[in-house]
This record gives sequence, C-alpha cells and structure tokens, in this order.
Amino acid sequence: MGCAISGLAPKQVGDVMDDVPIVHLTDEHREIIKETWKVIQENIAKVGIIMFVGLFETHPECKDVFFLFRDVEDLERLWNNKELQTHGLRIMHFIEKSVARLNQMERLDQLILDLGKSHYRYNSPPKYYMYVGAEFIRAVQPILKDNWTPEVEEAWKTLFLYITSIMKQGYVEEEKNQRNTMANTSRERPEKRLNVI
Repeated sequence: MGCAISGLAPKQVGDVMDDVPIVHLTDEHREIIKETWKVIQENIAKVGIIMFVGLFETHPECKDVFFLFRDVEDLERLWNNKELQTHGLRIMHFIEKSVARLNQMERLDQLILDLGKSHYRYNSPPKYYMYVGAEFIRAVQPILKDNWTPEVEEAWKTLFLYITSIMKQGYVEEEKNQRNTMANTSRERPEKRLNVI
C-alpha cells in the first residue's frame, strides 16, 4: 500500500497462522458491508484520520512501525498531518477496493494477499493488523449513528478478520520467499568467487 513505515526488524513469524481463525463472509455480511459503505464513503478522509489517531492513542507501540510518526508525542498534531491523512486515505481506498470486490472473492483474496506481502517488506508485523480493524469500527460507529446495529458490527468485524487472516498468510509467504532468496544467494556466492579466481 505504499506505507511510510520501517524500523522493526523482520521477525520470523513461524506459526503465526495457528492463531488465525478460518473466516467466511456470508452473503448477508457482504450486503450489509456494501450498504453501510455507501454512508462511510462520504466521510472517507475523516474516518482515515480518526482511525489512525485512535490507533496511536490505544496502541502507542504502533507508532514505532511508522517512522514519520514514531517521535510524535502530541497526538493532537497528527490531526492536520498531511502524511497521516495520506496514509489514512490509502487504507480507506484499500477498504473501498475490498468492498468493491466482495462478489469477486478470488480478486479480493489476491488484493489482500499482496497487501500482506508488502507489509512484510515494510517490516509491519501481523500483530498490528487487527488493531486497524478495531479502530475503523470505532471510527465509523458515530458516522452510521442509528444504522449501527449488532449485525452491522458483526459484518465489519468479520470482514476485518477475513482481511487479517489473508494478510497474515501473505506476510508468511513473503517471509518464506525472502528467506529462500537469501539462502539461494548465499549458496551462489561461493561458486561466483571460485569463477573469479
């Protein structure tokens, strides 16, 4: 997603998939998400910034992943921060793409898988992914007002569980790919040195 993040050393995830539930989006979930998205979409920039300021308030350790915001102590300064607004919009556009692909699950899965892979390259570990979903839900509740129901909450929570599970899968795949690439590079180097001599 073009995240402006770095700073955490890539960690071996190992069995990170063990704690990921198998999640299925029902037709009812998809319809609820699409209907409520129409209202949320009108406030897309607002939700993005509320989501991230809330994320940093409730989980300050998340700031360490974002080198641009790592040293910001006064979270009030973030409300007008252009970089945070831009990143919030990126996240919201990802959610928008996800909603648009709810009836094309293969395309949705690939979108999410690619996002997980890119988060490995940004050094953004899976332990943070669900926090974003929780903050999104907190940010949209007041926007949906009386339209916020237990069914709406369940649908959005299910979507974020779904996204998180596939992102973790992408993260693990990319971690393995990088390890294999490094192992292959290490094996090739002795041969190259022999050819040079």
